[in-house]
Order: sequence, then C-alpha cells, then structure tokens
Amino acid sequence: MKYRTLGRSGCAVSSLCLGTMTFGSEADEAGAHVQLDRFAEAGGTLVDTADVYSAGMSEEIIGRWFASRPADVTEPVVLATKGRFPLDDSPNGAGLSARHLTRALDASLGRLRLEAVDLYQVHAFDPWTPLEETLRTLDGFVRAGKIRYYGLSNFTGWQLTKAVHLARALNVAGPVTLQPQYSLLVREIEWEIVPAALDAGLGLLPWSPLGGGWLSGKYRRDQRPAGATRLGEDPARGMEAYDRRGTQRTWEVIDAVQKVADERGVSMAEVALAWVTDRPGVTSTILGARTIGQLETNLRAADLRLTEAECAALDAASDPQAADYPYGELGAEQRDRHLAGGR
Repeated sequence: MKYRTLGRSGCAVSSLCLGTMTFGSEADEAGAHVQLDRFAEAGGTLVDTADVYSAGMSEEIIGRWFASRPADVTEPVVLATKGRFPLDDSPNGAGLSARHLTRALDASLGRLRLEAVDLYQVHAFDPWTPLEETLRTLDGFVRAGKIRYYGLSNFTGWQLTKAVHLARALNVAGPVTLQPQYSLLVREIEWEIVPAALDAGLGLLPWSPLGGGWLSGKYRRDQRPAGATRLGEDPARGMEAYDRRGTQRTWEVIDAVQKVADERGVSMAEVALAWVTDRPGVTSTILGARTIGQLETNLRAADLRLTEAECAALDAASDPQAADYPYGELGAEQRDRHLAGGR
C-alpha cells in the first residue's frame, strides 16, 4: 500500500480508501467488519462513510467496529464522514447551514462513538446557505476539536474555487480534499474540476472508480444484466443504469480495459482502479465492495502500475470528446503553445 497526504495537509493516508456505502444494506454488519479488518490488515488507513449511508447504519457499524477492536488496529485509521442530506423531513433537516451541520456532526459522532473525526466532508453544494456561514461553521468544528480537517464532495470547479478563496479571505480553515465521481467512463471533471483542485492544492478522493461496476467486466453487450449484481437486481439504477450507460463509448472503454487486463494477467477492476489512482491530484481512490471477494480483488490494484503505452491506450478509448474550444482540440493546441513559451 502506498501513502499520500490529504491535499496540502500533513495527514498521510493510503492510496486506496475503503468506501462503506454498502454497509448496512448490501453488506451486513459481520461482513462489513470482515472488510474493515482485511482493509486494515492490508495497510489501508482511509475509511469513508456518510450519515445518509443506510440511514446512519454505516456509521453505527463502523462505530461498533472501533469499539470492538484493539487500539493498534484502529489507531492508524483516518476516518472520514459527510453531512448535508436529510435523514428526516424536518424543515432544517438538510443543507449546509450552521444549524443542520452542527446537529448532523453531533449525530454522526454519536453513531461512530467517537469524540472527533479526521475528515468531515460537506456532501454537496447548498445554493440556499451563504457559503460564509458554512465555512465559519466548519472552522468552528476544527477549533472545537470535533474534526481535524474538512473537505468538499460533488462541488463543481467554480464552487470549490469560491470556497477556497473565501476561506482565505475570512481567515478560516480551508478545505483539503474534494470527493468527485471519476473513472475511465466519467472524465469530464478533467476539463474544469481537476485543474481547479490542483490549483487550490486539494487532494482528490474519487468515488465510483469502476463506474458502478461496469469496468469490472460484469456486463456484456447485447445481454441485459441478471443475477446478483446491482444492475441485475435493478437495471434502471441511478447513473449506472444499463440503458443510460451502455453506449458505444462505454463498450469501447471496456474493450480497452479488458485488453490491458488480459495482457497483464490481472482483473479489469485492477486496471481501472490503477488508472484512476495514478491520475494527477488523486490522493486516495474509494473502493466500494459488497463482498470480501470483491474487496480482495480491488486491493490488488495497490501494487499495479500501468505503463505509458497502456495509459495512452486507455486515455484514447475513454476520451470524452470535449467541444473544440476551450477544452477540446483547439483549446489544447493553444495551451500547448503557451506551455512551450508561445502565445
């Protein structure tokens, strides 16, 4: 396992992160604890959850794991959770207001049975709450010792840039990470969000690096999903729905991943995870597993390094084809001239 810092902070974390959205829903408590044990044994340190995962059950399961394991197992863990979305229908039960975040964090700490979390992330932007209010609240959590760092999740480029510069203007603690969706199937963040994060020194914590399971090779052309898979149980599920994501580009990316995997003698999941983990700005790639077998496969990606030729082939197959300007071919030509000293 390799280790990197959380953005410009001094906190080191493993290059792979255990995501726990399945805890309490697709993985029961016993299975979740097995995953946590195996992840820690493999040298994994960053564990990511959220208050809305299984309506709080994920945090409760993690809390009981912390309480039942010796200090030498739990001490290395850098724990991250999130707040923003509702767990009830009360008028102030959602958002990034001081009122909601304060109650959400206290509730998370109660479920986790901890006095503080290492990384507290706002789960999405809130257009209704002044950003100043949110940033001052998060700074207060840091000063009170309830959190050690905070991060952003699902923010766009302009939103994270505004947060970073406003925090500096207010002389309050700034964010250290951004958690975006990122995979060979979802690369559009490279147009604005990745450059903004790099400029601000934020470490990226990519979620859904396997594209909701598509890049593990479990789905096939002309064969609708069936059986004990996410889309087998619900083909219309969210962003990874079969009819929505099953485009020609997706199948071309899958073919490219399969080719590299076959030539290297590894799984498709390892290839897809290795590609994300070595992208610019990435601190730790979030693994999501329903079973210990899936986790074992994913953990092997920590030791895989793709060659330049392999990355080039994957890049070409997964190119999202931006419009010509300013992100596409003409924009790239202009940027290349500038980097070479031209205008």
